[in-house]
Amino acid sequence: MPQKVTIATVARQAGVSRQTVSNVLNAPHIVREETRQRVQEAITTLGYRTNQAARQMRTGRSRLIAVRIEPTRDGINGAVLDQFLHGLSETAGTAGYRVLLYTAADDEQEIREYDDLLGAYELDAFVLTSTTRGDPRTAWLADRGVPFVTFGRPWDDPAAHPWVDVDGADGTAQATRRLLATGHRRIGFVGWPTGSGVGDDRRLGWYHTLRAAGLDPTDLDRHTEDGIPQGEQVTRELLTAPAPPTALLCASDSLALGALQAVRAADPTIPVIGFDDTPVAAAVGLTSVRQPLREAAVRCVELLTGLLDGTPRPNPSQVLLKPHLVLRQTA
Repeated sequence: MPQKVTIATVARQAGVSRQTVSNVLNAPHIVREETRQRVQEAITTLGYRTNQAARQMRTGRSRLIAVRIEPTRDGINGAVLDQFLHGLSETAGTAGYRVLLYTAADDEQEIREYDDLLGAYELDAFVLTSTTRGDPRTAWLADRGVPFVTFGRPWDDPAAHPWVDVDGADGTAQATRRLLATGHRRIGFVGWPTGSGVGDDRRLGWYHTLRAAGLDPTDLDRHTEDGIPQGEQVTRELLTAPAPPTALLCASDSLALGALQAVRAADPTIPVIGFDDTPVAAAVGLTSVRQPLREAAVRCVELLTGLLDGTPRPNPSQVLLKPHLVLRQTA
């Protein structure tokens, strides 16, 4: 009869302590990458599996967390949350959880999904994405005592609940400083309509950086819905203004791709920088701001397991991560 594979067996195979194996399973972010890979190799080689049924009977928990799949939109910026979901599923699996995916067209439908899912499954918690001002989803879950974390800040009250987010203002500030360093003083911004927490945050990084450099960017700010055609149209308007920009920063890669179409037809062309560093940006050589999506997923799982285990991690329950600028041909 095959010998039962336990955490101790994995520890011996990997040459580490049982506590290290437990950390890899439950809090992988605190384990060195080299050690984590060695433990993962031992888990794969030995075929170690946690006994979820026994664990559920012992803890009264299903080890299931639910997260929404965002609409595909134009297929470009949707890739950002796809990367986050991949990292979340992988990290949750390492911690002994499984991710249940669901769809919803808007907040109201998503709340109806919560009700249905909680009635049909023994869910432990939710991970929410795309937070907005006055977000009704977090209030609904909090009122019912359902554990959750968000990938995105609660824009009305940053201390309202545990969250992980990326500092969009820092990302656009990095991009603006790059353009200033290369001699540009008239740097335009193409962003979303006012009221979007994420969009407003990204616009502020550009605005405050130019103001700190003694520049007034008021006439270079444009608002539009997200999308390639919208980015192209607004950029054409900017380029035909009496005092056009000499460089352009956009709130998303979709807008930036539209801007590229406009500036490539202009004479002279001007630098363009996007945000999110999607695969399309890499393919066309677009300079863009990259979000640390895998780290965001790891930190979300860390916060969630702390909530569920009743043992909050030593890190703060509000985590703001820094993006970085990926330079390519367009800047």
